[in-house]
Amino acid sequence: MTVAVRDAARPTPFPRRWRTLAVLGLSLVIIGLDNTILNVALPTMQEELDASGSTLQWIVDAYLLVFAGLLLTFGTLGDRFGRKLALQAGVAIFGLASLSAAVVDSADGLIGVRAAMGVGAALIMPATLSIITNVFPREEQAKAIGIWAGMASVGVGLGPLLGGALLEFFSWQSVFMVNVPIALVAFAAGVRLVPESRDPRPGAFDLPGAALSIASLGVLVWGIIEAPSRGWTDEAVLGAFGLALVAAVAFVVRERTAAQPMLDLGYFRNPRFSVASVAVALSFFALFGAVFALTQYLQYAKGFSPLEAGAAMVPVAAGLMGGAVTSPRLTARLGTTRVVAMALVGVGVLLATALLWTPDTHVVVVGGWLLVTAAAMGWVMGPTTDAVMGAVPKDRAGVASAMSDVTRQVGGALGVAVIGSLVSTFYGHRLSDAAPLADPAAQEAAEESIGAAVMVAGALGGDAGARVADAAATAYTEAMGLGFLAAGAVAVAAAVLTWRRLPATDLAAPPEPAVPVDDALLPPAPQPTGVAG
Repeated sequence: MTVAVRDAARPTPFPRRWRTLAVLGLSLVIIGLDNTILNVALPTMQEELDASGSTLQWIVDAYLLVFAGLLLTFGTLGDRFGRKLALQAGVAIFGLASLSAAVVDSADGLIGVRAAMGVGAALIMPATLSIITNVFPREEQAKAIGIWAGMASVGVGLGPLLGGALLEFFSWQSVFMVNVPIALVAFAAGVRLVPESRDPRPGAFDLPGAALSIASLGVLVWGIIEAPSRGWTDEAVLGAFGLALVAAVAFVVRERTAAQPMLDLGYFRNPRFSVASVAVALSFFALFGAVFALTQYLQYAKGFSPLEAGAAMVPVAAGLMGGAVTSPRLTARLGTTRVVAMALVGVGVLLATALLWTPDTHVVVVGGWLLVTAAAMGWVMGPTTDAVMGAVPKDRAGVASAMSDVTRQVGGALGVAVIGSLVSTFYGHRLSDAAPLADPAAQEAAEESIGAAVMVAGALGGDAGARVADAAATAYTEAMGLGFLAAGAVAVAAAVLTWRRLPATDLAAPPEPAVPVDDALLPPAPQPTGVAG
């Protein structure tokens, strides 16, 4: 199929845009699933691959490191060479990398698979959002982006359930194989239903800017990943943060002085772009930190199996989808500022209520809390993403989308690291007071994590083991409440910033760009501009 690109004051909307959105949503599902589905398979993988704890951590984190590091550069390449091309290449890479897990027989090989999946995800994520802004007219974008935000998050909630169900019947490789049929369907549908679009005036590629962005983001995420295990004051961690800062400053200097920068820093002067980006980052900080801590609470404090814990997390998917999809209607009535600020306050208050939980808190209460909290987060994600994309010309949609995705990934990584570190610290202090053990080695192991405490309790057995298990469950639940309180304080601070600095509507309509349309919709022209689709 040949697709043409044209400029127009009021372009004709792409006629199959809602089908296109369905394909984009399907492509996003595998990214969301991969953020959480692997967690339930880690114990099995550790046993079968004889992986150390640090190696196991990098099986998880190699994906995030590559994904976050390449986002900004790949978003720019999508604008330059074609967003459909970037999407299809990303889906293909992701699917093939997932398939290769079937023949991997070592932990190091699996780290390579996860890194390749990160490459695919970094191509997919910014391409989906930039395609939406190029096929939907501005008046429909809020609704389309709300659906996009819901689909981008739905896999986070469904991942643990699907992973637990697969492991009941199949090997650990099944958590990778599930991506393959989804990728096949998304790729085949994308060939027909996704139109090509690109920046008609891309200029010269900013290679130094790309290198500095990869360096700064990659080193920053490495430091965030390593901080909980090494310690936030470890020399390597501090060195990574320092190097990331130097690279980021060099990137800013480069972009301010380059004739054709990769990222126009002038976008940040628009509060619809900058403040909304901060709100997105902080909402993902709370979401990923909460999901990380809750998974351990359900499996260790409440004693759920992986499948039961996954089922208990399903309300996260329902709430995120429901909140994101309904947010455009609320925003149309109340404005972006009120919706986002009120939702962030709601998230903060709900997170603080976890202080009231105990190991015996009924699963229905937990499920209802997850549903409402996730819905509030959906009301943040949809409007803020729409604000970011509406503040940037559509010709630069790829780099704007990538910037939005970078804030999500860095915010999420920080949430896991910071909330995880806080919960771990609070837990260790409480357990040392509640259940002192005669064996120093057992005491140290039990204080390291609730999972280790459960193993120590099992080894002790009898009343002593039961006492340690109960004390660990109580200590972890209290620690989680304190960690959530800290996350809630961050959400409330974001609400104040949003209320004071985020405009309710677009400050100005950005220039209309090239719009992708089918050949049949184009008027006859002597020399039409064609792009193979």
